Amino acid sequence: MAKILCVLYPDPVTGYPPRYARDDIPEITGYPNGQTAPSPEGDPGFSPGELIGCVSGELGLRSWAQANGHELIVTSDKEGVDSVFERHLPDADVVISQPFWPAYLSAERIARAPKLKLALTAGIGSDHVDLKAAAEHGITVAEVTFSNSISVAEHVVMTALTLVRNFVPSHQIAINGGWNIADCVSRSYDIEGMQFGTLGAGRIGLAVLRRMKPFDTPLHYYDPHRLSEDIECELGLTYHDSPESLVSVCDIVNVQTPLYPSTEGFINDALLSKFKRGAYLVNTARGGLCDREAVVRALESGQLAGYGGDVWYPQPAPVDHPWRRMPNHAMTPHISGTSLSAQTRYAAGTLEILQNFLAGKSLREEYLIVDAGNLAGAGANAYQL
Repeated sequence: MAKILCVLYPDPVTGYPPRYARDDIPEITGYPNGQTAPSPEGDPGFSPGELIGCVSGELGLRSWAQANGHELIVTSDKEGVDSVFERHLPDADVVISQPFWPAYLSAERIARAPKLKLALTAGIGSDHVDLKAAAEHGITVAEVTFSNSISVAEHVVMTALTLVRNFVPSHQIAINGGWNIADCVSRSYDIEGMQFGTLGAGRIGLAVLRRMKPFDTPLHYYDPHRLSEDIECELGLTYHDSPESLVSVCDIVNVQTPLYPSTEGFINDALLSKFKRGAYLVNTARGGLCDREAVVRALESGQLAGYGGDVWYPQPAPVDHPWRRMPNHAMTPHISGTSLSAQTRYAAGTLEILQNFLAGKSLREEYLIVDAGNLAGAGANAYQL
């Protein structure tokens, strides 16, 4: 039987909701690319729409683990040599983590986990795992591909509207009892007609472009893997062969690039200087893609009119992180991919992966990031070793 070490974000400060805002959520059986939604065997251990992404929710895994004789350790305590995570890591067979509250599986930590066979991301994005070290140690890395891609795409559109329409300061005026219309609209514009571009046009980037098309915005994209001519014609896309080309013409830039050593900090002073003055930057990919001080400088100088997203580095972000207090931002904690709807899908996918892996069955190709010492599946297109 397996020891499963699961790291999830803490429970609600005010306690579990006595009643959810909605009685149900839509049932999603498949994704736009034809991939089917997760399909674990038996009872998933939760009801769709429940809060299961935090410690007490346990991703709904408790009943399944107990019924099958597995040891399940669930914690949010992941930092420091005395943390619950560090104490249980040496004899863990499986580590489950989320991008929103990542347990960073560094090469050093992997070296201290000789029994580790599976590093599983409950969600999408496995850059908190040292993939090279995982490959060298024969560890399978998997994630629940596409489970929350649309969730993130929706967050991008919301953030773009929030920034361009100056929503956050206007909302605060309403809360404070004011009616300062001129103050509200002094930084408020329409998205209609603005040039919108995405750096990265994979599952999420393409979903964003599809959702922006009805806004009557000319659409641009950069990606090392060019989309098909059919998709470009369908959405009226302009392809750019470099990030510099795209940012020089776009009013709103969405970042959807995977994080690996060659992309870390690539949004820096040099690239930001090539943006149109007064452009908006949205980042729901990874905080490490940006030079955080360069973003602050661009906002303070007016080179950027706004920056928004929900990804930081490190996560959770320290109280004194400069993005908390920089001007004209619309930052949230990393929530875009962990709505109650998304939790239903990535928890079901987590169970499906565990069931198959521990039974010696093959995992879906699209779930694989590292397998048999090499990048595989989704990982072969998204990461580098």
